[in-house]
This record gives sequence, C-alpha cells and structure tokens, in this order.
Amino acid sequence: MPAPTLPAPSAAPPAHRRTVRITVVLLFAAWLVDYADRLVINLVLPSIGAEFDLDRTQQGLVVSAFFLAYALCQIPGGMLADRFGGRRVTLWALLSWSVFTALTGFAWSFAVLLALRFVFGVAEGVFPPASMKVLVERTRPEERMGANGTVMSSNALAAVLTPLAVAPLVAVFGWRSAFWSTAALGILALLAVRLWLPAPLPRADGATAEEPAARPPLRDVLRKGVLWRFALMMFGYNTIVWGLNTWVPSYLGEEHGVSLTAAGALVAIPALGAAVATVLGGRLSDRLGGHHRRIIVPGMAVAAVALLLMAYTPSLTGFVVFGTLAVFAASLAYMPIFAVPLAGLTPEYVGVGSAVIILGGQVAGMVAPPVMGALADAFSFQVAFAFLVLGAVIAAVMSCLTPQDATAFRAAADRAPRSPSPAKDPV
Repeated sequence: MPAPTLPAPSAAPPAHRRTVRITVVLLFAAWLVDYADRLVINLVLPSIGAEFDLDRTQQGLVVSAFFLAYALCQIPGGMLADRFGGRRVTLWALLSWSVFTALTGFAWSFAVLLALRFVFGVAEGVFPPASMKVLVERTRPEERMGANGTVMSSNALAAVLTPLAVAPLVAVFGWRSAFWSTAALGILALLAVRLWLPAPLPRADGATAEEPAARPPLRDVLRKGVLWRFALMMFGYNTIVWGLNTWVPSYLGEEHGVSLTAAGALVAIPALGAAVATVLGGRLSDRLGGHHRRIIVPGMAVAAVALLLMAYTPSLTGFVVFGTLAVFAASLAYMPIFAVPLAGLTPEYVGVGSAVIILGGQVAGMVAPPVMGALADAFSFQVAFAFLVLGAVIAAVMSCLTPQDATAFRAAADRAPRSPSPAKDPV
C-alpha cells in the first residue's frame, strides 16, 4: 500500500496542505499501532491458553475484557478530548496503551491478564474520539472525509501486516515478545505525534481550536437523537466487520481444512479491499458533500447479496471472492457514516459526538460474535454468515433516516429536547 498522502484542494495554501498531510501521516501511524496492538492478542491466544491452562471460554474472556472497556470509554474519551484538546488526550492514550501492552508481556496469571487487557481497553478507548478531534481541528470540512478515510485505512493495513510480522517473532522469541515489540512501536508513534503534529487551525472567533469553550451539560449532547441514529448505522456496518473478523478463520479451518497460516493469507485479500474502499468512500463522501445514502444504500445492497452468496457457496474460491466483494462494498460506508456529523458538529463537540457514533460500532463488536457463535452451534456456519445481512439492512435503513447534509443535521439536533440552559447549543 502506498504511503498515506492526501492531495489537498488546489485553492488551499501550501502551509495548509502541509498541515493536512503531516496530520494524516501521524494519525495513520498511530492508528496502525493501535489496531496492531488489538490484533496481537488474537494471534497469540493459543500460546497464552496453553501456558495458563485456559479453556476457550476463558480465552474469549481475555478478548472480551478489552472490548468492554473500549466501548465504555468512547464517550468519556470524547469528553476528555473536548475539555483538554485532542492532541493532549491522544498523547496520553498512546503512552498509556503502550505501557499496558508491554505489561501484558509480563502477565503471570489469568486474573492479571484480564485486568491488564481491561485497562488496555480503557487507554485505547479514549483514542478514537481524540484522534477524530485532532483531524477536525486541522482540516477544512470539504477535505475532512478524504483525510479520515486515508487515516482509517490503516486498520485494514494493520490486519494484513500484523500476522505476517508477529507469527515469526512468536516462533523465535515466544508470545510475550509480541507485546513488547508493539509497545515499542507505540512509543515511537507517541514521540512522532509529540514532536511533529502541527498546530490546529484558528476558530472562526479567532481563538485556537484547542482553547476551552463554554459547553452545555453532557446530557444535552447525548439527548441529540440524531447522533444515536448515526450510531445505529455504525452498529449495522460493524456487525458485518466484527462478525467476519471473528469467525472466518474458524470457518476456513473447520469447513475447508485451511491452516492458520494459510487462513491469514486468505484474510489479507478482503483486508486490502477494505483499505481501498475506506479511502474511496471518504473521497466520494467529500465530493458529495455528505449525502451518505447515495453511497451506503447501494454499497450495503451489494454487500447483502454478496454475503448470502458467500454463506452458501460450497467452494473455497467462491467464499473468498464473494467475501472480498462483501467487505469492499460494506467498507465504502465507513467514512460516509461520519461525514455529516463531523461537518455539522462544531469542533468543541466533535469528541463526544464522534464517540457516540463509534460506541454503536463497539456494541456491534460485543453482540455479533457471540450471536453468530450460537447460530453456528445451533444450525450451521451458513446461517451464522447469513445473519450478517441484518447488519447491511440496518445500515442502509438508517442511512435513509438520517440528515443528508450539515444544515439538515443541525436542524435535526436543534429539534431535540434539551434541558433549560443558557449555554450555547453544541451544533
């Protein structure tokens, strides 16, 4: 994959184009490490289970401990970013999760491992809304989704690179070395952000974007029903993502006899497709000025059909081809989900607002895997994969029930009930 660069509009001055490019590169690197740190546990879980004599339920709890904390900390992370600035919270998150990643390599019991993974989830949980705020503070609305699409394509790239890097490392030095190595990468990302992140753009009132501003009580922001509709859209999208990420390797091994190494290579194919689609979806969203249903409805329609074909095809080749098509089509929706809220929210409220939307995706990460597991046990993997069509339907329906541009978003937010308060409305 090429280096994360972003062509800025020609009307932008050179200094601004440089700010956007440096910001995108630094956030790309931070997210790459963030996602790699999450994936390491899945790759070394069999080794951990063997050393601590853990059954599959206990191994699953090790993974769930992270997602529980990660989901719970989305909104608090947004509040911290809004109060203290995206840059400061991003630096804190990078330092904290690197420390707890390294400590995971020293875990000596199941209980300690659970505690470390939970706290690790807390540290990573505050990062997404803070990074979103960092990007918003340094970009113009018309270039924001293209920039964020490039940044978030790092997740798919991490899904490709992490297994390739970790497997030989663990084979030579053991599972603990994987955590120490990724922790070192986190420290490098921390230093890069600390040294080179550009200053934010000035606000319309002449103040810098990171200066504190008056804001209403948190409940006034959370009562904006329009935000939760976007969160439901993200729930639908992430139902597909986490469902496939969790169960495709098991399916390949149990139904087609594919080894873990070979399965990793096969999974890399849709991961690369997801990276391309994420960038493309962000740039299409910028061109359309929002209007996410024009991307999400056709994308999810294709994804739904491809998921059904993937679920019931008897051949391995067909499963990979249809699965790649489903992931590509669904991933086109990722950035458009954020387009209108990020354009409609003022910078002071991007942290909490984006956290609400991200929370919807993390709930899907907690719900989809066990539901699919139950369906696979009770019926078959085919039924479990067919269940993912529900995620496509939810995302497509909610894309039609949400405002299509920033003006409509602000109008919908203003109609939401609010507590009596003299404070300025958050949008």
